[in-house]
Amino acid sequence: MTWTERTVLRDGVRLVCRDWGGSGAAVVLLHGPAGHAGEWDATAARLSTTHRVVAVDQRGHGASERLPADVSRAAYVEDVLAVTDRLGLQSPVLVGQSLGGHTAVLTAARHPGLVRALVLVEAGAGEPSPGTPADIGAWLDSWPVPFPSREAAVRFFGGGPVGEGGLWPRFDRDTMVASLAELARCSFAAEWSGVSCPTLLVPARSSLLPPAEIDELLRRRPGLTSVSVPGTGHDLHLERPGVLHELISRFLADGRRPPGARN
Repeated sequence: MTWTERTVLRDGVRLVCRDWGGSGAAVVLLHGPAGHAGEWDATAARLSTTHRVVAVDQRGHGASERLPADVSRAAYVEDVLAVTDRLGLQSPVLVGQSLGGHTAVLTAARHPGLVRALVLVEAGAGEPSPGTPADIGAWLDSWPVPFPSREAAVRFFGGGPVGEGGLWPRFDRDTMVASLAELARCSFAAEWSGVSCPTLLVPARSSLLPPAEIDELLRRRPGLTSVSVPGTGHDLHLERPGVLHELISRFLADGRRPPGARN
């Protein structure tokens, strides 16, 4: 299947989506910081055979508004609500990687009647991390942009699919750093504990989530299902999209715990 570009305007901010069509329960795919909707193409193509699938370029990313004035966590949540409303996505499943997963958590916590289920890929509740904005800023500053070629970009990002996005970033550096400000100073543990919908946590084998944090997520949500994917890092949705699709499909189909799951 192929996707159709859809645009949603919310308070003057342009949000561009890849609408993969499909029938069945709606699934909204949310990428992480410095990402874009195209990261989900391999997963979306598979899911759209059984679900209505939409991948969002979140504000400040991809083809969406590049320099939005508001990059608060609340703004990202309201964007999800706008997309689901304007595109007629009733009771969607939210699938988010990294910061996109955190947006999904906040959406489910603050609007419990909206979200059918959550799938969190390398994402958690978001404990205060004062050094994160500076660390991300330094990492972005290390990018030799424009990359001289796509091959150079692939090499820079370790030889995997992360570097296949192009020669220039699809975001503004300062906007990315600003979007992480709340995570640096705020705890969202209360929101995590307040999520009531079924949730699948998918950490990478080489996860950026510390083991103690994963254990705390499980402790606070006894009904949570967690499956680690072998041989993966933080971008496991790019590294193993087939495995991720299998986990998501089984989780959504009949509620059975995927092989190797724990709760």
